[in-house]
Amino acid sequence: MALALHDEPDVEQTLDRVVEYARAATVCDEAGLMLVHGGGRIETAAATDPWVHKADELQNDIGEGPGRLVVESRTSVLVDDTAADPRWPTWGPRAAEFGLRSVLSVRLHTAHTTLGTLNLYGRRAGMFDDDDIDVAQIFARHASIALASAREEDGLREAIGARHLIGLAQGMLMERYGLDADRAFAVLRRYSRNTNVKLRAVAERVIATGRLPDEP
Repeated sequence: MALALHDEPDVEQTLDRVVEYARAATVCDEAGLMLVHGGGRIETAAATDPWVHKADELQNDIGEGPGRLVVESRTSVLVDDTAADPRWPTWGPRAAEFGLRSVLSVRLHTAHTTLGTLNLYGRRAGMFDDDDIDVAQIFARHASIALASAREEDGLREAIGARHLIGLAQGMLMERYGLDADRAFAVLRRYSRNTNVKLRAVAERVIATGRLPDEP
């Protein structure tokens, strides 16, 4: 499973494979994955069932739930019965209505960053024990490394693509206005700053139109 996770070509497919394998590797009935973004924003990124997606999204909407607690406390959270757990008086009964009675949430992380949480759900109360926590945490370590690697590769591909576009735009400006490479790049950067548009977007406009963005 760890090898297959590392072989996924992008972040989206890695996310889908994580929840798919989590269901196979543990005793859970369903699984969901929540990602932490900049500014602490949490997003439901993958789920094996629509009710799991609703349960994870509900944590974000009302600001309570085991996945959110894992992000805050950086430790695994076990819920024996969502309908009776006093920690989440609003989220718990709603999750139980969705048919999700047990929850095991574990942290996805690297040495320096919390990537998100893996939430394992059972359709009966008392489904998980300490052994299940150990198995889930081992799986989460592999999933974290695979997800971090996929994110890094996606970021690298995006950076390479942006550099290629900027180089093309530089070449067009050099040919049209008789500029050298440094001055052509300075022009692109100035337009980016003055218009508050990303440098890549300015380059795309130059390539598409053959001229600077505000040129008539």
